[in-house]
Amino acid sequence: MINIEKLRDILEQYKQYFPTHWKNEKYKWEAVAHFQKYWDADAENFGEMFKKATDKTQNLLASFHNYPKGMILEFCQKDDAAVRRMFARLYDESTDLAERMKEFIASSEEIRTKYDNGSWKNHYQNTHAVSIYLWLRYPDKYYIYKYEVFRKTAELLDDSYRPKSNGAVINVIDGFRMYDEICEELQKHTELQDMLRDVLTDTCYPDPMLRTMTGDVGFYVARFYADEKSDSDLTVSSHDTTESPIYTNEMISDFHSNQRNIKWFTPIITALSSLNNSASRPYVHEKIIQQCNISSKELEKKNKTGTSQLLNDIDWARNYLTYEGILDNNAPSGIWSLTALGQKIKMTNDLAEKIIIKWIKIKAAERENQPVPIIDLRPFYQFRIPIYTKQDFLNQVYMTSDDYDTLTELLRNKQNIILQGAPGVGKTFTAKRIAYAMMGEKDDSRIEFIQFHQSYSYEDFIMGYRPDEDGGFTLTNGVFYDFCNTARNDPDRDYFFIIDEINRGNLSKIFGELLMLIEKDYRTETARLAYKNEHFSVPKNLYLIGMMNTADRSLAMIDYALRRRFSFFDMMPGFKSDGFAAYRDSLQNDTFNALIAEIIQLNHTISQDSSLGDGFCIGHSYFCNLTAETCTDARLRSIVKYDILPLLREYWFDDRDAQQAWADRLCGVFHDE
Repeated sequence: MINIEKLRDILEQYKQYFPTHWKNEKYKWEAVAHFQKYWDADAENFGEMFKKATDKTQNLLASFHNYPKGMILEFCQKDDAAVRRMFARLYDESTDLAERMKEFIASSEEIRTKYDNGSWKNHYQNTHAVSIYLWLRYPDKYYIYKYEVFRKTAELLDDSYRPKSNGAVINVIDGFRMYDEICEELQKHTELQDMLRDVLTDTCYPDPMLRTMTGDVGFYVARFYADEKSDSDLTVSSHDTTESPIYTNEMISDFHSNQRNIKWFTPIITALSSLNNSASRPYVHEKIIQQCNISSKELEKKNKTGTSQLLNDIDWARNYLTYEGILDNNAPSGIWSLTALGQKIKMTNDLAEKIIIKWIKIKAAERENQPVPIIDLRPFYQFRIPIYTKQDFLNQVYMTSDDYDTLTELLRNKQNIILQGAPGVGKTFTAKRIAYAMMGEKDDSRIEFIQFHQSYSYEDFIMGYRPDEDGGFTLTNGVFYDFCNTARNDPDRDYFFIIDEINRGNLSKIFGELLMLIEKDYRTETARLAYKNEHFSVPKNLYLIGMMNTADRSLAMIDYALRRRFSFFDMMPGFKSDGFAAYRDSLQNDTFNALIAEIIQLNHTISQDSSLGDGFCIGHSYFCNLTAETCTDARLRSIVKYDILPLLREYWFDDRDAQQAWADRLCGVFHDE
């Protein structure tokens, strides 16, 4: 259930936002009206009809990295009748919605594989695209589903629904339930309904059930409401400086009121992702000019080298903001690196646009030598780091709630913990997510991850001399030394140092004189470093998480001096957890269910074996990250053949009968075996 009081507050703010926003979003109502006018399931040429009917969808069905409409048209050229049947079944309201959506996606893959000439790497008919087809055809019943929008909306409205990024149809079904609640409340808001009627034209769908407006409210909540809340959290420092970027309160107000009217936002984003070296500058600058049709005085202003000042500022911003991947209006959050803060943060297109414009305005202010206070930008960025809760952890890690409470309590009390268990129980996956849960957010800048091995040394970990370019040796900091200093300089937030395969290193040698200082009771003590005349301590806000495989017989036990400084948490397969049960149900696959039942029985046999025990059980992670579309017999058979059976041959290397018996049982779940 959504938080109705929060929603009512949001709708009041949406009411202020709607008039300026309408111009940009009107095309959605026009797209529905156009589709309704031109859709003809019996058209002689289905492909031509589909192209005409979807002409007004703009970026909904086509973006820089996702081409659902384009692939449908490609499919029509190969098999027009097959595509017609796909849509006929999708639009058959007499059958179950989830089954229709799954069938549509599966049929798309069948066509792709049947007619692929080597260029069709993806059919692009995901749950997002299929929801758009449903909304266009039945706009009084369905909504546009988009993972990031639905997830953020659920978080801000305190709804228990949390979609997963696995593309499962269940995400859409449950999300529509949440949107139905929003729609019900919206239908009571007569003022908003009047506002919509006042702006609707003859080219727009009248939206009598307010389904399209409900989707627009969700878009506002996810993309703008959170941003506006965080903008109000921007703090201005009280000191002046001429050496730092400057930004006045007047400029903040101007930025907030005018940011959406600056027409070259999106082309700048697109261009920045291409601006990797000086050779690309002419092309990128021309691209900005062409896409924006900029003819303002800004472009005419030249600096001393004759370069447009605006474009020069764009280059400057590019030095501080780099992009990894593809980002556009229709894409989910991309990963941008904020060089100035040393962070990698997932940001929406809108946030990236804001930051670039903010920096460009800062440079403009610097040129005019305006003596103004500094803005602390860190709260602005940190607000965008996704929240991570206990429930998020339980949904992903497949651990019981009681085990989670025990694990966090151990880590808080001891500050050093080792997760131990058989391969595949998700130790590495769990380590990072328990850090997220304890931080309350997915802030990777406060997590360091390394892996020990037999050659790992104190010099790698703390400090040591390394060859330099001049043929000599330079004292170089190790990863733990630097991370401790980072945590020490930010005492109000927790930091997590994660060590994979912790039992593979010579631990006393690697930790050296810090072996005592990692204990919680000695975090205020210091020790003199071996290579430097410096008294060093391990900060109180740093947590150590190690992982080790209990099934690795080739390794000696972890030494006792270090063992007493860590708590040890046994991780078991999570097949019986609520999280795994929900994941299993989302796949709706009988073969998968039968295979998991056999694995549970296999684990019982392993745990009863005196030469093995619980530490050798088969972990659940072998069977994770599947979707309803990818959970095929071929994929499951591959897991059994290449992951599980080799492990059993190692476990029972001297018992061929046991090996064969379990091979027969596991392979027997497949109908064609």
